[in-house]
Amino acid sequence: MTPHVKAFFDDATNTVSYVVREPQGRACAIIDSVLDFDHASGRTNTASADAIVAYVREQDLNVEWILESHVHADHLSAAPYIQEKVGGKIGIGDQITVVQDTFGKVFNEGTEFQRDGSQFDALFKEGDSFHIGQMRGDVLHTPGHTPACLTYVIGDAAFVGDTLFMPDFGTARCDFPGGSSEMLFRSIQKILALPDNTRIFVGHDYKAPGRDEYAWETTVGEQKALNVHVGQGRKLEDFKAMRDARDATLPMPRLILPSLQVNMRAGQMPPADEQGDVFLKLPVNKI
Repeated sequence: MTPHVKAFFDDATNTVSYVVREPQGRACAIIDSVLDFDHASGRTNTASADAIVAYVREQDLNVEWILESHVHADHLSAAPYIQEKVGGKIGIGDQITVVQDTFGKVFNEGTEFQRDGSQFDALFKEGDSFHIGQMRGDVLHTPGHTPACLTYVIGDAAFVGDTLFMPDFGTARCDFPGGSSEMLFRSIQKILALPDNTRIFVGHDYKAPGRDEYAWETTVGEQKALNVHVGQGRKLEDFKAMRDARDATLPMPRLILPSLQVNMRAGQMPPADEQGDVFLKLPVNKI
């Protein structure tokens, strides 16, 4: 089955969100939504999410799933806002518990913060499947960027989150807590084992040098032949040396601290205080 895929690109975070719908039907899923956040003022905005909501309503779609490929470190999820507007169950990988345990300590969340993934409606593991109307989705656990990363294979389309980028840009960083370049390499081999004509939809694009336009769709065959980090049968040892050296030069994402606090809660803000005000923490020398 070939699902219809509508992409929404967020310039501020270079994130691509997707609405995936049945080719002949109204059921759909939303993957990796964005809640706009201005770091300087601490203000949120729903413009990106509202564009998705408007599309869903214009097309008269039924949202069955709001899926996260992982706990994002570069943008806040709009999953609960979208759920309130158009419904759907929020899903993520079952290794979210590892991420919650790690960053629950970093942010000194205390015992009131549940580390069992219960903030989400569904926790997926390797080999699980789900349905979007008559369309089946299959789950690949593809850690390396983070412990909880998933690839959702829906018909002839694979949504890889931050595991792979466009072939001319390569692969994701692996230096976050719980990340591993060796693990990422092995996860990528799972994706590259899919049929060559499988469409791959990436979670970000940054325009590789020499490319003028943003892009987010490629294929398994193109990745195998052309990916600058793993293409043409690159060996694990070479990839690991390249990836680890490259990661050592990268700054932390601008929104990592607010993103992690919100996204490990399934897109919910931390609990408000007695006056109804919400605060995000800024841990010092922790990451």
